Amino acid sequence: MSPLDHLLLWLHIGFAIFALGPLTAVTSVTPRYIRARDLSVLRYLHRATRMFGLLTIGVFLFGLLLGRSALGAPYLSVSMTLFVVAAVLLVIVERDQRTAIAALSTESPEDDAKVQTGRIAALGGISALIWLVILFLMVFFNP
Repeated sequence: MSPLDHLLLWLHIGFAIFALGPLTAVTSVTPRYIRARDLSVLRYLHRATRMFGLLTIGVFLFGLLLGRSALGAPYLSVSMTLFVVAAVLLVIVERDQRTAIAALSTESPEDDAKVQTGRIAALGGISALIWLVILFLMVFFNP
């Protein structure tokens, strides 16, 4: 493994730790603050979701550069596909966070963002499981 590959591996792992971990935490606590109707925390969580979501692109790009010679390997193809699926789910979570903030900002008692709460909890959990499956593939199927 060349020094450049070592650097790419460190960047890939670093971005995975410092972007995916906080992103998973932020999406998992969002429903609690929707139920509590805490708009200031929800706005912060929404900004954090966008920021960490953009940082996850670094995980994908550094992984792509690191595996440039073996991109045809099945474990890499499955991992990249799952990553794209999780990214789409996170776009939906971000949209639901925005909708929940708008609904709770209206001071209307009939719209308490229950739909968004359930969907954010479900999609956040699914994306967390996808990250774990990708981790499993990277650890146990990497030659």
